[in-house]
Amino acid sequence: MSQQPLYIRMQIGDNVAIVVNDGGLHAGSQFADGLALLERVPQGHKVALTDIPSGAPVLRYGVSIGLAIQDIKAGAWVHEKLLAMPTARSLDELPICTEASPALAPLEGYSFEGYRNADGSVGTRNILAITTTVQCVAGVLELALERIKAELLPLFPYVDDVVALEHGYGCGVAIDAPDAIIPIRTLRNISLNPNFGGEVMVVSLGCEKLQPERLLPPGSIAIADQREEELDVVRLQDDAHIGFQSMLDSIMRSAERHLQRLNQRRRETVPASELVVGVQCGGSDAFSGLTANPAVGFCTDLLVRAGATVMFSEVTEVRDAVDQLTGRAATAEVAEAIKREMAWYDAYLQRGSADRSANTTPGNKAGGLSNIVEKAMGSIIKSGTAPISGVLSPGERAQTKGLRGLIFAATPASDFICGTLQLAAGMNLHIFTTGRGTPYGLAACPVLKVATRNDLARRWHDLMDINAGRIASGEASIEDIGWEMFRLLLDVASGRKKTWAEQWQLHNALVLFNPAPIT
Repeated sequence: MSQQPLYIRMQIGDNVAIVVNDGGLHAGSQFADGLALLERVPQGHKVALTDIPSGAPVLRYGVSIGLAIQDIKAGAWVHEKLLAMPTARSLDELPICTEASPALAPLEGYSFEGYRNADGSVGTRNILAITTTVQCVAGVLELALERIKAELLPLFPYVDDVVALEHGYGCGVAIDAPDAIIPIRTLRNISLNPNFGGEVMVVSLGCEKLQPERLLPPGSIAIADQREEELDVVRLQDDAHIGFQSMLDSIMRSAERHLQRLNQRRRETVPASELVVGVQCGGSDAFSGLTANPAVGFCTDLLVRAGATVMFSEVTEVRDAVDQLTGRAATAEVAEAIKREMAWYDAYLQRGSADRSANTTPGNKAGGLSNIVEKAMGSIIKSGTAPISGVLSPGERAQTKGLRGLIFAATPASDFICGTLQLAAGMNLHIFTTGRGTPYGLAACPVLKVATRNDLARRWHDLMDINAGRIASGEASIEDIGWEMFRLLLDVASGRKKTWAEQWQLHNALVLFNPAPIT
């Protein structure tokens, strides 16, 4: 990158801009427009472009990200200690569309090689998932999984992997509390993820509150060849199990039956409209809203134009842009659903004596994000410009509700919980942007990682799949990276390429969102 001092201002009316240079800039550095730094400003952090009086709004993305708590001189470093966070936007009197929003121009002729399922969904991988009803069985299943991968999986070359849907729920919980439906339907819908081919296998202890029949009631599974059989459950407490080895043998026998059926499946050409892509960011920095997230937003528009489904999430990271969301809703009903999810989460945070400001991490701030308002403005860009066609509550499945296009899937912002809920929503491919860096990955779904900065892409060259930092350095445009991402997604979905997370088998644990009480 050129050593000439550089900054990027998001909109003409902004009174702060982001320092682009690797390593930041020292006091006295002068930009092409004559502005000189009064002090050192780290890379990704804000510099005041004009004098900002105490009490005046600090503007980035054309919105107030905070109020100056003292006079700030032009050329000064603007950081979180100089800002008072503005009050959250009220959910009353938000802009709501009164007529249908125009759809984006169709993008035709794109396809990938996927696995068609009996329920109409399409997988990008062919995986045997073993569902668990309670944490108690996790140790047994872990040992069984080692044997399955060593002894059985090599016999079935058309099966990509075997994964355990292990979690911390199932017993010791208020299973009939109103909010208990969230973890239950989350686990149910993950079990039906398109990448698992409709082969549902359950390992249960036997005495847990979340019984298999409650988790997966009759009629919840679409079987490929319309087999008439009961839910396939291995219960460790059954009298037939004499000793630990018999438990392992029973799991092995059940797994082999499912592997045999999965091994008969083959990829076939399907339109790009069968993709269900989740977009998310973690370890965000100020470059997230400059490079990676705008490129994801451009790719999101390409996917929606091709007929695909794209989910954006992270309630607290879009809460401060709620007016932009309701204004983009395809219908008034969708806008009201957005307001409903925001109100539910506001109440959830209030019960925990927390607020949206708790979202921003020390790493976010070190990367130049002063507060959740600034973070939200950079996060929402991932959603592109398409009308928002629907809303999912936590744990709901898009296909069950008949939703396509751009969807707001309400989730917490936690990387692991958001990813878990997007899997439940039917995600078969994942895009994850990061500025600070994270080795995040999922066993159930390919995760394409996008670096926001050249330095991160260079240092983590075998963890980042795309370098969006080239946008800031002028080597590529947002459109260039968006198209690169779109084409790579089709290759990954087809199995022609693997993401780095897949190659290294970097898999984060599933974390169920459980707002109900623990008993």
